Amino acid sequence: MSLEIKVPVLPESVSDATIATWHKKPGDAVKRDENLVDLETDKVVLEVPAPADGVLKSISAEAGATVTSGELLGIIEEGATAAAGKDEKVGKKDDAKAEAPKAAEKADKGGAKAPAKGVDELSPAGRRVATEENIDPADVEGTGRDGRVTKEDLVKHAQAPAPAKSAPARATPGERSEERVPMTRMRAKIAERLMQSKNSIAMLTSFNEINLGKVAAMRKQLGEAFEKAHGVKLGYMSFFVKAAAEALKRHPIVNASVDGNDVIYHGYQDISIAVSTEKGLVTPVLRDAQDMSFADIEKAIIDFAKRAREGGITLDDLQGGTFTITNGGTFGSLFSTPIVNPPQSAILGMHTIKERAIVENGQVVAAPMMYVAISYDHRIIDGKDAVLFLVDIKNQLENPQRMLLGM
Repeated sequence: MSLEIKVPVLPESVSDATIATWHKKPGDAVKRDENLVDLETDKVVLEVPAPADGVLKSISAEAGATVTSGELLGIIEEGATAAAGKDEKVGKKDDAKAEAPKAAEKADKGGAKAPAKGVDELSPAGRRVATEENIDPADVEGTGRDGRVTKEDLVKHAQAPAPAKSAPARATPGERSEERVPMTRMRAKIAERLMQSKNSIAMLTSFNEINLGKVAAMRKQLGEAFEKAHGVKLGYMSFFVKAAAEALKRHPIVNASVDGNDVIYHGYQDISIAVSTEKGLVTPVLRDAQDMSFADIEKAIIDFAKRAREGGITLDDLQGGTFTITNGGTFGSLFSTPIVNPPQSAILGMHTIKERAIVENGQVVAAPMMYVAISYDHRIIDGKDAVLFLVDIKNQLENPQRMLLGM
């Protein structure tokens, strides 16, 4: 029985997608729910799973093609088996032997042989990492059950420093090489939105600095107990999210957005957190941040960061958002002017913490200081509102007990 593989229904905000990678070739055996092809949209990469066990009979749209919702991608022959001699272990360096599947099955049942470390043994997320990083799973030491290669093994392998180049591989002195690489859909969309922001709103930035001494002391005093109680570390970002949520309640115009000639006031604080990935910046949303605890925020941010690295952020994660926080300090940035993410009207920029000399009660002391910035749409947010919002955040973080009391 032939089954059609189609592009899943795309959200209204996504008109089409580009075929990034086919993980199978015509004639390859496939398993139900196995990822067959990655579709790259303007925001995320979508996986299209196999609807049943069988063989991939044909491919209707090759890598690089642009497709829309419901469009035919290929055909699976349900229940069929791959042709004799077909090498399904595409991740192995050597030719697959006829007994490889039996050996793998035997290992699964407790036999002496471990399963082959090929692409077929990887999870969908693991296959995606291997494909994107051009990693041969056979080169990776597995830490999973029976020596299987896990997604985490592949990520660690990709992040490991590359070995030093040998003398013959070194570039010739004076050589001037160039490489032209087309933008990914995500990078092109980021570029488009940044130009849209620059050209469509009257953006202005205000700055301040925050003494994080009391927050640092609280983290030192309660950090260990917090981690034992909640299983996550107490970071700085949760303090900034809580402070921003409280300040947005008191300065609702900063949480508003423009729609034509209307201003939309949001009665909730859905805060987008900028997360950097190799493919570009994504901004998953902490929904109803005003109701989240410090532990909830820390767990959500860790989850976002992990899924962003593995390509697991979904379109639902990115939809909405009434205000954004971005932290250039993780890369060492001391000062910057963040760009507003339309249709939002403001963005808060955090930066690196530096111990600097300040005057406190008439004495010069060293304190952990951070420069902060708020970029805002001056069409609806006056300078006074932006400055008072930033001062509100400063007051909360320099007196963290205030945010615990909703002050």
